[in-house]
Amino acid sequence: MAGIGQSRRGDIRDGNGDVLLVRGLEVTYGRSEQKIRAVWNTSFSVGSGEFVGIAGESGCGKSTLAFAVARLLRGSGRITSGEVIWFGDGLPGVDLVSADDQTLRKIRWSGISVVMQAAMNSMNPVLTVQSQIDDVMRAHDPSLSRRDREERVRTLLKMVRIPVDRAGAYPHQLSGGMRQRAMIALAVALSPRLVILDEPTTALDVVMQRVVLDEIHELQQTLGFSVIFITHDLPLLVEAADRILVMYAGTIVESGVASELYERPMHPYTCGLTASSPRVSGDVVELTGIRGSPPSLKELPPGCAFAPRCDRAINKCTEEVPELAPRNWDSGSGAREAACHLYPPVVGLAASENGGGGS
Repeated sequence: MAGIGQSRRGDIRDGNGDVLLVRGLEVTYGRSEQKIRAVWNTSFSVGSGEFVGIAGESGCGKSTLAFAVARLLRGSGRITSGEVIWFGDGLPGVDLVSADDQTLRKIRWSGISVVMQAAMNSMNPVLTVQSQIDDVMRAHDPSLSRRDREERVRTLLKMVRIPVDRAGAYPHQLSGGMRQRAMIALAVALSPRLVILDEPTTALDVVMQRVVLDEIHELQQTLGFSVIFITHDLPLLVEAADRILVMYAGTIVESGVASELYERPMHPYTCGLTASSPRVSGDVVELTGIRGSPPSLKELPPGCAFAPRCDRAINKCTEEVPELAPRNWDSGSGAREAACHLYPPVVGLAASENGGGGS
C-alpha cells in the first residue's frame, strides 16, 4: 500500500507489503461530559522494513497513538472506533482493537515491541539488565533454553554496544544513554517485525541522541524490523526516517517522504515546525516559533484546529475540517498528502486509495 511519494524498504510480504495498517482510529480519555478525544480520524500504514517518523508538539497525540497501536492504553483510555490491522509472518491480518488477551500476548515482543519514553522509569530498578531481558524471553518464548537465553543476552548487548560485563548491572548503575540502549536491546530480544520508539532520545544530549539513532538504524538494517519513531524533533527524523507523519491536535495533518517534507513542507503547521528548528548546514536563517499554543483537546475550534495559529488561514479554514488527502503541489514530485484548504485535492485520488496517512 505505497502512498504518494512513499518510500519502501524490505521485501513485499502479506498485507501488500505492510506490517501495520491503521484505519480511522479514534482514542478517548474519560467518560460522558469529561471525555477527551485525544486521537481522531487517523489512518496510516507501515511497510515491511520501513522507518516511519511521527512528529509534533507535546500534547498532539503522538504517544497516545503509539499506545493505542500496541493496545497499551492506561486508565480511562479507550479506542472508540477504527482498526489496527497487524500482519504477522505468513498470517492473515489481525485487528488488534478486537483481539483478545491471548492473541495480544502472542504478538507483543515477538511481533510488536515498544521502547518507552523514560528508560529509567520503564526498567525494573531491582532487576539486572540480564534478568529483565531473560524474563521477556522466558515469558514469550518458552522454547528457548537457559543457555540460548544467556547467549542471546550477550549478543544483544554487543549489538547495542554495551560491554557484556555490564549485563549484571542494575539500571541506576548505567548512564542515561546506556539505559536507553538497554531498553532497545530489550525491545528487539525476540526479533519483532515492528518496534515502536516513544521519544527515546528526549532526555539525552545531542551527541548521545546521534549515537542512539545510529544504533537503531544499524539494528534495523541487521534485523530487518520496521520502526515507528516518535519525537518532537523534526530534524532528527529526517536523517533516519523513510517517511514522516506530522500530527496536530490529535490527527495527522501531513504525510510525505522525510527529506521532501522537511525541505518543502506543505501544511502551515509543518512549515512552522521546520522554521523553528536549527539546521546544521546551509544558509544561516533566523529561527521563528509558532504563535499561540495548541488547542485544548476538550474543545477543538471549528474547522481546522490550526486555523487560530495560522497566518495563512482563509474563511473556509474556520468553517470546515480539512481532509487529509493527496493535494496538488508545485513540485516535481507532484502531489503529497496534507490536511489543508490552501491546496486543491487531486481529482480522482483519495488517500484511502494510496494507503498513506489519509482516512
